Amino acid sequence: MKDALDSLKKAIEEGHAKDAATAVQAALETGAVPGDILQDVMVPAMDEVGRRYDCGDYFLPEMLISARAMKAALAILRPLLVATDVKPAGTVVAGTVKGDLHDIGKNLVCMMLEGAGFEVRDLGVDVSPEKFVDAVRGGGVNLVALSALLTTTLPNMKVTIEQLKAAGLRDKVGVMVGGAPVNDKLAAEIGADGYAEDAAGAVALARRLVHDPG
Repeated sequence: MKDALDSLKKAIEEGHAKDAATAVQAALETGAVPGDILQDVMVPAMDEVGRRYDCGDYFLPEMLISARAMKAALAILRPLLVATDVKPAGTVVAGTVKGDLHDIGKNLVCMMLEGAGFEVRDLGVDVSPEKFVDAVRGGGVNLVALSALLTTTLPNMKVTIEQLKAAGLRDKVGVMVGGAPVNDKLAAEIGADGYAEDAAGAVALARRLVHDPG
């Protein structure tokens, strides 16, 4: 079992999707518990990927292929996690705001969050404030992650937060924002709870907001 788990960690860290899928299957066949595979192997592997990115050993492409390897393993594991009632670290509704069609950064954040044990409901791109509100209204959501790459679409982040307030839902969720033109100052001005510069930062922020929403 240890060999399979070590192989899984290495496959995720080095971005080998097929090897990751094979290793998770092998680990399950040798009796590894799905929740333990996620928490003890996959989450630490993605944390290591984030650490390598932070210290400049990894760049965006490496991070992306590692996230894809994790996703391949998670696709096998997820039905078993649901069946064994393993609870996610939190539930995130994510999307690129209305008028903006950029999704590479948002997709990477979603994959990194999944790798950290979060359930992610990805609404896609060009997402209206109403759609974000409806997703939160559906229940069970801890965080809303708003992405924008175009300066012209930044106002839609604020409109989304204002509509969450108007619907009486703002106090029920943490709101995190990101994207090239976004910064801490803007996040504070529009009433978000936090800003993440990159996908690794988004994971750290999401963990903090889930544990300390205020």
